[in-house]
Amino acid sequence: MTLRLGYGLNGFAGHRLADACAVVAGLGYTGVGLTLDQPHFDPFGDLAGQITHARRCLETQGLASVVETGSRYVLDPWHKHEPTLVSSAGRERRVDLLRRAVRIACELGSEAMSCWSGTAPADVSTAQLWARVVDGLGPVLDDAAALGVTVCVEPEPGMFLATLDDVLDLRARLGHPEHLRVTLDLGHLVCNEPRPPAATVRHAGELVANVQVDDMVRDVHEHLELGAGALDLDAVLAALLETGYAGLACVELPRHSHAAPTVARSTMAALQASLDRIGSAAPAPGGAR
Repeated sequence: MTLRLGYGLNGFAGHRLADACAVVAGLGYTGVGLTLDQPHFDPFGDLAGQITHARRCLETQGLASVVETGSRYVLDPWHKHEPTLVSSAGRERRVDLLRRAVRIACELGSEAMSCWSGTAPADVSTAQLWARVVDGLGPVLDDAAALGVTVCVEPEPGMFLATLDDVLDLRARLGHPEHLRVTLDLGHLVCNEPRPPAATVRHAGELVANVQVDDMVRDVHEHLELGAGALDLDAVLAALLETGYAGLACVELPRHSHAAPTVARSTMAALQASLDRIGSAAPAPGGAR
């Protein structure tokens, strides 16, 4: 068993969608993370036309996909990521975006739609924040259940749902819906999770349905190229393989579009080298090495 490697197209912001897909596939990736934002897919534009175009781009290159909703200014040109599920105003606009994302994921045959909670306002109680997240995700999950789409919530450093345990708490509050799963960003495992990265992967286990690949250092939320941070890539990839993870593992380097083909090539080399090391260290059938 090996991982299915993909590339987040927010790291190809200088490329047209068709060109980005061609480069990614040409480097050996088998999927993409499609962020709903310019220049690749405007969730508030001509949905029918964009879905047809995106499906054609993916199918031409034989690429699987996940739909990502972490665009910075798609809802507010002045305030990054706002409004969110926990904002004091405008939450309905985030809910609308996520419901659109579910429909887009369904039309594209994407494997998951991924989202996060948002940063908590300082003057709101924890009980209110939980109510906002649960109430906001309600209609999104209803749509996802009706359309057969998996929704993945990503714990994000600095946000209300910051760690895996927070997302597991969310699932419990919502009654453990089967179609509500987890996005794990490998860099976040280094940045702010309380457990060691490989242990966090194992703790999440079969609930992981979307993986983002990057490096980080402790307490600094900056997406780095593999090898530039503190991530033990071999250990984390081995843990994913041990859990039987079958989804996409998409590179998440949204600030590297200026050198996208070069970075995508070097990252593929790093990932393949890690997987080769893991494979060579695995016991052969019968226990021989």
